[in-house]
Amino acid sequence: MKFFAYILGLLAAVVLGVCIWIYYPQYQINQMKKESVSDSPAWASEHEVTYMEYYRSIDKPTIQHLAIGDSIIKGYGANPNENLVESFSVELEEDIKKDVFYQNEGINEMTSSELNELVQQGTYDEQIKTADIITINIGGNDILRLGFEKGFYEAIRSFDTLQKTFDNNLSSITNRIKTLNPDATLLLLELYNPLEQNNEFYDVADKVLPKWNLKLYQLASKLDNAVVIETTAVINSEKPQNLAYDGVHPNALGYNAISEQMLIQFRKDTREPEEQP
Repeated sequence: MKFFAYILGLLAAVVLGVCIWIYYPQYQINQMKKESVSDSPAWASEHEVTYMEYYRSIDKPTIQHLAIGDSIIKGYGANPNENLVESFSVELEEDIKKDVFYQNEGINEMTSSELNELVQQGTYDEQIKTADIITINIGGNDILRLGFEKGFYEAIRSFDTLQKTFDNNLSSITNRIKTLNPDATLLLLELYNPLEQNNEFYDVADKVLPKWNLKLYQLASKLDNAVVIETTAVINSEKPQNLAYDGVHPNALGYNAISEQMLIQFRKDTREPEEQP
């Protein structure tokens, strides 16, 4: 009996450990989202304003928006003028009643290591120094490249190593940006799961991606004026109309949906107001 009790206890511990590994990251993400969002205008103190209010009141006639990263930033899957960078900038311009000048530096198939190398060698230094908003999407190709080279089962097995490399790269990228321009707002896009539910990798991707995105939220919580954009709310298996023909990248509808999500969070999330002289 003691042996069977031991086995049952061991199985229970394993099941509990698996459940924690799978579901606890999403719980942590949900808690961090609640902490970063103002539930009502009255919630914000005199020392906090929404990002939209901040850019509406800041003493600048033109807002500079820099976007760096991979094909999601570039706008692959849609026409050149239908990318999320332009869409967000145009809508923001209308909302804050100021000119928004945007620079789209997205590069197709870029990995986090490649973006980190460009940032560290100073490729974007001048743009970073003058930017008010910096949007970053990176990381998807870290997984895809290994998946295409060695198979997606190998990519899943190497998930922890991939994520550690990504975490180190993104930390280096954001640290340099904040060193060059501590006042800039950073917008970090979640990694989403574009797979259909009948895809053999869907369940695995749906379980491991919260672990990946949790690192974005943890990093953002340590930085001043950083927001994680909830891309997974608008690009997922329940919204196939937002995906391009390749089933991976957003189409025009998808990019517009991401842009709208960015604006929604700009109207809810808060930051410190501009210091008065």
